[in-house]
Order: sequence, then C-alpha cells, then structure tokens
Amino acid sequence: MVSESFVHACAGGAGGLVAMTATYPLMAISTRAAVDRSKNPGESMVNAVTKVLAAEGILGLYDGLGSSLLGIGVSNFVYYFFFEASRDFILSSKRLAASKSATLGTLSTFESIAAGVLAGTATALVSNPIWVVNTRQTVRATIEPNADEKLAEESSQSNVAKTPSSTAPQQRKVVKRLSFLETLRRIVEKDGVGALWKGIGPALILVINPVLQYTVFEQLKAWMLRSRAKKRPLDATAPLLGDLDFFWLGALSKLVATAVTYPQIVLKSRQQAMSNEASRGRKKVNVFSAMTEVIHEEGVSGLYRGISSKLLQSILTAAILFASKERIFVLTKTLLNQA
Repeated sequence: MVSESFVHACAGGAGGLVAMTATYPLMAISTRAAVDRSKNPGESMVNAVTKVLAAEGILGLYDGLGSSLLGIGVSNFVYYFFFEASRDFILSSKRLAASKSATLGTLSTFESIAAGVLAGTATALVSNPIWVVNTRQTVRATIEPNADEKLAEESSQSNVAKTPSSTAPQQRKVVKRLSFLETLRRIVEKDGVGALWKGIGPALILVINPVLQYTVFEQLKAWMLRSRAKKRPLDATAPLLGDLDFFWLGALSKLVATAVTYPQIVLKSRQQAMSNEASRGRKKVNVFSAMTEVIHEEGVSGLYRGISSKLLQSILTAAILFASKERIFVLTKTLLNQA
C-alpha cells in the first residue's frame, strides 16, 4: 500500500508545478532585481516587465522556466516527503507515549519547527544544483562565440572614420538561450562540480522560510479547525475547510515567511549567479559579511531588491500550491482507494 507521505510528496510536487507555471514571470523579475548590484534604486515592477518585453520579448519573462519547474517539483517532493514522514513519526511516538487509543492529530509549534528543519535541510542539499542552473538561465543570456569580437571590430572601424556620416545603427548582440543540460554542462566545465552548490550557506539559512511558512500554516489551520468545529452542527458532513480557506492560509503564511527571510534570498541569488571567473579577486565572505558588504555598497535597500514582485509571486505561489495540493491529495487518495 502506498504511504500517505509519498502521496503528500506527489501532491506537493504537482501543486508546485501548477503554482510556479502561473507565477514564473514574477519570479524572473524578482531574481533579476536581486542580482543587480548597482546603486540605483530598484525600478517598479511594471517598468521591469516592460523593459524585459522590449529587449527580449515575452520569452524573456520565461527564461529558466523548465529548470524552475524541475526545481520546484523536486523541492516540493523532497520537502513534503520528509515533512510528512517526520510528522507521522512524531505523532506515532506521541500516541505510543500517551496511549494507543489517543488521537493526537496536530503538531505543536516546536514539533512543526523540528519537522520543517529536517525537511528543509534535505531539500536544500538535494535541489541546490537545480536552482543554480535556474538562476544562471534567468539572469544571464549567453553571447554567441565571436559576437563580441565582431562588435568591437565594427566599433573600432567606426571610430577610425570619425565622420558625421558614420552613424550606422548599433548591431544587437547575437543571443542564445541555453537549455538546462547545456547550462549545467557549462557550469561544470567552467567552474567545477562544486559550483552547483554555490549559495548553499544562505540556502541552509533559508530553511527557516518553509519552517516559518508551514508552522504559521499549521497553527492557523488548527485554530480554524477548532473554531469551526465548535460552530459545526453535529449532523454536518461537509469538510471544515474548503479550497478558498487553504488559498488564504497559504498566502498569509508565505507572506510572513518571505518578509522575514528575503535578504537571504538576495544573497543566495547573487552567489548562484556569479561564476568563478566573475568572483575572482573578491575575498571569500560568509553570509553575515556578505550582508554587511551589500549594506555598505548599496544601503539596506540592497537587501530587499525585487521584494515587491517576490512577495506577490510567493503569496500567489503558496496560495495556489496549498489549494491545489489539497485537491490533488484528496483526488489521489480517492483513486488509490478505488484501485
């Protein structure tokens, strides 16, 4: 018989694919803004979208979508599998400690945090290479070989002429979007296998993001269940919580988690986007010195570049994820029971 942990993992992975596909342009804009090291204040979300559309077309908003879907699918599967397995283990231990007939169906705050830390750590270690590839795809287009040389030669010839008539329009660089496997191969060839775990420091600290998210979600969910159970007629058979309830619970819990942890998201994106060649000459820094460096060079606002689009994307993603996950979970369980 298929375990509920596995069903939860599959439902979480499928729900993540739905949510990420719907909100990916917002994630792309947020990632590009996060790796921007200029001292200029961040532009508005509308201006950022308009600029990408003008320069790269609609496909520019979906650079890295394939690797992102792979990443969110793997991340959610691993997270839900370990979280639900930890949850089942904790609840089973509590039942045995109390009595075999005890019905302890919810985790305490501390228990939710413990399960979330374990699940988040496993997820970060497994999925980090996928997110490194995704970040490179999202923030960087690859110039075709010799394109730079051709442009430099044309510019040089134009400068030598120094005549008013030599005002030919600038040639656009030839840009090629690399696939997931091509990007992965290029990273390994240029920077080594270790580069696939760039940003793992902030990623491990970001374990607190899903911990906060799911702790807030579980506690709000338990509160709503208790509240509605008191008002529920004894003969009622409808579920206490519906899709809309899970939508808002997911949105609120993700809002809290993202607002608290966003600076680490910026640091992780910057580390993952930077190749070894680009980082050559820069001294090795830990997470806290990296934050200090950003504040010194760009001000505190540098730690929150792209937060508006990220908050919107995170809230919508979490809301769609929780709503669709519960629906997929129930549907999957029904089909398995029928089989």
